[in-house]
Amino acid sequence: MPTPYSIGLVWFRRDLRVQDHPALHHALCQCAQVHCVFVFDTDILDTLPRADRRVEFIQASLRELDQQLRTLSGQAAGGLIVRHGSARTEIPALAQALEADAVFTHHDDEPAALARDAEVRTALILQRRAMHTFQDHSIFERTELLTQGGTPYTVFTPYKNAWLRRVDAARLADHPVQPYAQALVPRPASYCQPVPSLAELGFAPAGLAQLRLPTGSSGAQQLFDDFLQRIHHYATARDFPALKGPSYLSTHLRFGTISIRQLARTAHALASQGNAGAASWLNELIWRDFYFQILANYPQVVQRSFKPAYDAIEWETGPQAQAQFAAWCQGRTGYPLVDAAMHQLNQTGYMHNRLRMVVASFLTKDLGLDWRWGERYFAQQLNDFDLAANNGGWQWASSSGCDAQPYFRIFNPVSQSQKFDPDGKFIRRYIPQLAHLPTAALHAPWLARPLELEQAGVVLGHTYPWPLVQHDAARLRTLARYAVVKAAG
Repeated sequence: MPTPYSIGLVWFRRDLRVQDHPALHHALCQCAQVHCVFVFDTDILDTLPRADRRVEFIQASLRELDQQLRTLSGQAAGGLIVRHGSARTEIPALAQALEADAVFTHHDDEPAALARDAEVRTALILQRRAMHTFQDHSIFERTELLTQGGTPYTVFTPYKNAWLRRVDAARLADHPVQPYAQALVPRPASYCQPVPSLAELGFAPAGLAQLRLPTGSSGAQQLFDDFLQRIHHYATARDFPALKGPSYLSTHLRFGTISIRQLARTAHALASQGNAGAASWLNELIWRDFYFQILANYPQVVQRSFKPAYDAIEWETGPQAQAQFAAWCQGRTGYPLVDAAMHQLNQTGYMHNRLRMVVASFLTKDLGLDWRWGERYFAQQLNDFDLAANNGGWQWASSSGCDAQPYFRIFNPVSQSQKFDPDGKFIRRYIPQLAHLPTAALHAPWLARPLELEQAGVVLGHTYPWPLVQHDAARLRTLARYAVVKAAG
């Protein structure tokens, strides 16, 4: 069958795999010859520190992707073209050099990505080339699920119910690549360089090798296979940071080293068989879709509260607020579970989901600091940083988002610690200076008896800080601070 295009170019971005890859699938089916490219985009890289775990993760995953493309093509000169520059100019320039008739890639609804793609599309049109984008990052996107009134969902449960009603085998189907791989062609000699090293990109190692985070699609599949052995425990284990409860696939989902359809297809099938853990995990995948469609339909959330009334809240400012924010970032709040969570984030680039809620509540409702401060810090530190989920999570915790927790729901960091780290195993791992405290005293060291502190080698204000605030008093200040919201309602 004749193909519509002679030459196609597949632009890899946050989809670093060859399995179930819609853009690659369509390019192979529609083009006689296909090239593949990834751009280390300086518009993004130039905003990052010179040692960044995410860049290291991408670079390692690209090496595997390059090898997989070589294997698929059966050509020693096959593989991935890798460019280093602004994608806004690199993609049109490469398409022109390769004489590509069309560029194939996936949707990305982040505001900066939409602006970039619009600019690339315009440049390609001026060259008389096409640009085709496909859905990949979520099961449902944009306006695919709407209320009976024809508007996007802003409450999760009705969205989830609509999601479950609409999902079917076709929606979760694989987009095969291997049967059509003969269209992959060798790279021109001038583009046959290997994936650049971190040093060639201007980056230094960020310690990814020391973390238990395998890279590439093989690493993602390894984690998924491991999770499937314990998914039935997920609903009960997911809230306890000292347990091996989560899937640990969030970074792989962020960079597309595994297909969301593969995960949702498996979870949906198991949930349909009565697996409560799979049903609970599927619920989290649906939350991910929910936040994607919120960002796509309400891009103002990047700068402002989803609920406009919450922008009237007067957050703490000034030197004391800045000092308390720095203490929160560094894990020096005096609340062990909060501090252990921040140490986990700073050391590994990962934070357990329950703890993300705890530390976000503490920042906004104990310290009275703007949720956007915490959102920005997470964006710097998280290996799995995703604008939609990060913004949605922070607005949920601060009560300013859609379907967020009520403003008067304020997590008590001590009771959260007692409930979700009852033996103190997680705290002891990340705050070793408290390791010898009796468990009963570990959650609130300032209430420990002097002899307990002495025997544990803990000197409050020296080896471990006094609490920045007293929770009960902070709670009252928060209720007063949020009064403007109640008045507006």
